Amino acid sequence: MIPLLSKEANIYISEDLKEDIGKLISTFPKDKIFVLTDEGSHKHCLPKIFPVAGISEDNVLVIPQGDKNKNIETLQKVWHFLSHSGADRKSLLINLGGGMPCDLGGFAASTFKRGIQFINVPTTLLAQVDASIGGKTGVNFEGFKNEIGVFNQASAVLIDTSFFDTLDTPNIVSGYAEMIKHALIYSKEAWDKLTDFDIYSFEKEELKSLVANSIMIKNHFVQNDPTEQFLRKALNFGHTFGHAFESFAMHEGKPVLHGYAVAYGMICELYLSHLRLGFKMADVIEISNMLKRIFGIMPITSDDYEELLRLMTHDKKNEDNRINFTLLEDIGEMQVNINASESEVIAAFEFYRDLCENC
Repeated sequence: MIPLLSKEANIYISEDLKEDIGKLISTFPKDKIFVLTDEGSHKHCLPKIFPVAGISEDNVLVIPQGDKNKNIETLQKVWHFLSHSGADRKSLLINLGGGMPCDLGGFAASTFKRGIQFINVPTTLLAQVDASIGGKTGVNFEGFKNEIGVFNQASAVLIDTSFFDTLDTPNIVSGYAEMIKHALIYSKEAWDKLTDFDIYSFEKEELKSLVANSIMIKNHFVQNDPTEQFLRKALNFGHTFGHAFESFAMHEGKPVLHGYAVAYGMICELYLSHLRLGFKMADVIEISNMLKRIFGIMPITSDDYEELLRLMTHDKKNEDNRINFTLLEDIGEMQVNINASESEVIAAFEFYRDLCENC
């Protein structure tokens, strides 16, 4: 188990998954360790950590898979499970799975008996580079992404890229969107490394190195601004539009993976960066075409603008009834809390639609 960052960050690269989990849970009472996982991770990932001394199969809760289940009802099931299984304030909850179990499990642990410790063992690319790190926990509420939640850092995050062996291509690609975002907001050097990488055909060791680098980039922003007062807002690049796309697709009954929605959001916010901060149009086009090639395009029409704008007004980053964006002046140079007029937002939608033939 190798610390990826400073010891205080408690993020580790696993060398032997069972042994490393055993070390992390060794200080907890053996009957007070619980595991939360979803159906897919229960089937494909839990066998990688079982058997581990101190974890009983009776203390494993399996919840339904998918972001649509990241809600109050599922949260209540976790609280009920912990309460009726004898969990107390000295208990530990291990969240094993993608972003959904990590987000929901972190919130459940943070609120059960006013807070118990939790460890994230992320199993998807998206969760490893994003959801499991940084202390954001929560659930969706009334159709809005992550509307209810708290900041609370995991006691530890254990990274093992061997979980990707059973991960399908769309979920690998979804996680890659967050890696692209990290590179764009951080430096041209980080960006150049990603542009030479093919997410559809890659060497495992090369991806492992890029994952480690992406985690370090995210942690840079988190450590300097844990509760997202200013600098950490850089990590929201692509997400103001992206969360609107994601919620819209969910309402339409045609859900898209989070990373894909963020990719579509980055296309819109790159164009908005051009309008508001002078980001070079040639770079907007080049990066947008790259994103389209990797992620495709979710079709929208001008009739959808009103609903998308309504969804954007519920974004947690907004202040004083203004929609806030993180935008780029250049690769590695960003500004947060940038406002845009409705006409500028619509212009970004128009640019996005122009990339999509037959939309």
